[in-house]
Amino acid sequence: LVQNHPTLAVTFVDNHDSQWGSSLQSAVKDWFKPSAYALILLMKDGYPCIFYGDYYGVSGNPPVHRGIIDNLLEIRKNHAYGEQNYYFDHPNTIGFTRVGDEQHPKSGVAVLISNGENGDKVMNVGKQHAGETWKEATGNVEETVTIDDEGNGRFIVHGGNVAVWIPEDAPQDPKQDARKDDAGEES
Repeated sequence: LVQNHPTLAVTFVDNHDSQWGSSLQSAVKDWFKPSAYALILLMKDGYPCIFYGDYYGVSGNPPVHRGIIDNLLEIRKNHAYGEQNYYFDHPNTIGFTRVGDEQHPKSGVAVLISNGENGDKVMNVGKQHAGETWKEATGNVEETVTIDDEGNGRFIVHGGNVAVWIPEDAPQDPKQDARKDDAGEES
């Protein structure tokens, strides 16, 4: 639906019918939700919908994913612009890039997701980023990536995780720290 009719597609990770204990109990495991939210929030097409329970909590339980969702929303607002390139060529490590645009300085994003082992992929973020250093914006990877003359970089992701890369000198809200949950504990 997203590919054929992007203006009609509402993308979501969970909803009130798929939460624990309901007849359509969620098949999306908690460890994968950050990756799923990266897909719906940072890809070009579709209208993403954040599940209330993932953002505010359910039945008095504190939200587990609010920090990463806030971080991804900030990245969407400031960086997820321009042409999109897909790298869905591996059964366990997939990625996509958004090359940015002129209306949003320092925009562009590279997303790499693993549901298995550690992975890496050479992905193109556009020649306009040649020579730039990119950082991983969710706190999941400490290394940086240098973009070559053709706009390519070798991006990495740790197993069972998501890595979201942006230009190192791009502004990022310092209040966002996706590694901490709402209780301030490492997640």
